[in-house]
Amino acid sequence: MKNIHIIEHPLIDHKLSILRNKETPMHEFRRLLDDIGLLMTYEVTRSLETEPVEVETPVGKAVCNRLAKPPVLVTILRAGIGMLGSFMQMLPESPVGFLGMQRNEETLQPESYYSKIPSAARTHPVILIDPMLATGGSAGDAVAHLQANGVEEIVFVCLVAAPEGVKALNARYPNLHIYTAALDDRLNEHGYIVPGLGDAGDRVFGTGVDDIR
Repeated sequence: MKNIHIIEHPLIDHKLSILRNKETPMHEFRRLLDDIGLLMTYEVTRSLETEPVEVETPVGKAVCNRLAKPPVLVTILRAGIGMLGSFMQMLPESPVGFLGMQRNEETLQPESYYSKIPSAARTHPVILIDPMLATGGSAGDAVAHLQANGVEEIVFVCLVAAPEGVKALNARYPNLHIYTAALDDRLNEHGYIVPGLGDAGDRVFGTGVDDIR
């Protein structure tokens, strides 16, 4: 596996331990997902290009740096919405796009149903967001869709990844950089990450029977 960046930080580890717990209620799951997204944003944006700008302070002039091209945030629906807010909070200048991808529970293959991508994505870097990288099918097809629409610079951000998903993305896109808070053990026979944290979309939106409290 290559081009994978596991963001290690005591606060991320602590919050992830609570997030994984099946007893964590929906409202707390949402808050923790947002907290971890904020912490991850720092590392994900480390290589963004800056440009000098002169500003007037209350006591003089200062030469500072600002983002040359604020990245476009693209989230994979629906679970990606749970992490989007934290990135928007840190990058308020960033346009936002959406890709609707869902997994066919019989074939485990991704199916696309919606796309709305800002035109700035063709000239600015894109941060593609989805909490889970399982088989890599949805993420891979999302990257393919973006590239087919003229997007050249993409990084993928997830909360938890499976080795199978990382290898699948590596095989399709050798130069794609992947940022994650955790690299888990494996996928089970149903294509879910083990130990993982369950279905992130269900836990964010309360659509899983066991997660409505």
